[in-house]
Amino acid sequence: MSESIYKKSYEELGFTDYFMFGKVMEDPVLCHDVLECLLQMPVGEIIDNQREKEFRYTRDGKYVRLDIFSRSDKGVSYDTEMENLNGKSIEWHAYPRRCRYYQSNMDIDFLNAGKPYADLPESNVIFICTFDPFGLGLSQYTFRERCDEEKSLLLGDGTTKYFFNCTYKGREISEAIRMLYDYIETGTAGDELTKKIDTAVDLGRRNERWRGEYLKEQQVIMEAVRAERDNTEAERKRADEAEKRADEEKNRAENAEARIKELEAMLVAK
Repeated sequence: MSESIYKKSYEELGFTDYFMFGKVMEDPVLCHDVLECLLQMPVGEIIDNQREKEFRYTRDGKYVRLDIFSRSDKGVSYDTEMENLNGKSIEWHAYPRRCRYYQSNMDIDFLNAGKPYADLPESNVIFICTFDPFGLGLSQYTFRERCDEEKSLLLGDGTTKYFFNCTYKGREISEAIRMLYDYIETGTAGDELTKKIDTAVDLGRRNERWRGEYLKEQQVIMEAVRAERDNTEAERKRADEAEKRADEEKNRAENAEARIKELEAMLVAK
């Protein structure tokens, strides 16, 4: 999570902004409708819906925090992420590796409950992108494990990764998805779902409790950034001092070596 995503005032936040996206998608009905619109298939009732679900398995280990983690009454899990580049390159965000990491953490969380591999639920990682993540101009990119030697053979591990390209301008998509893409890109609501989202965002901007949470998160992030900068500067200073000491020791060693050679030369001369 970068500092830049918290530079907007609360009143400026829209559906594509990390905080507002998470808050409005906490509504299981709205989350259900967005998932069904994107996936174009029934997802069942959302019975577990958590914003910023966090996974960490060692005290000092790297953790993952999902935008929206959902589980349906069909036993299927969904991680839904709203993605903005925030001034970074697509390569910097490492989306393929992030998919792998998110999916593995969802599985570990399930297995830590003492359940067998065979019971692992189907899981889906969904990136809603405000850019074309692979640059091929497709409306979406769907990835499943497939055999190289026999393309019709799917591994059947129950995992799918979806990347939705909201900049897509073609018409080879459903009207519902086109409306959702248009709303994500322009903020203009044109159908029942996008009007529902827009209403939730508008209500969210007037929610004082959410505003307080946003300002608190903003402060925490800023303090973390400052602390990281201070740590980086301290590390750089220590490295510079160590390099200076190393240079001084090297100079002393070279001077000592030169003095030894000088003395040896005096002995030979006598």
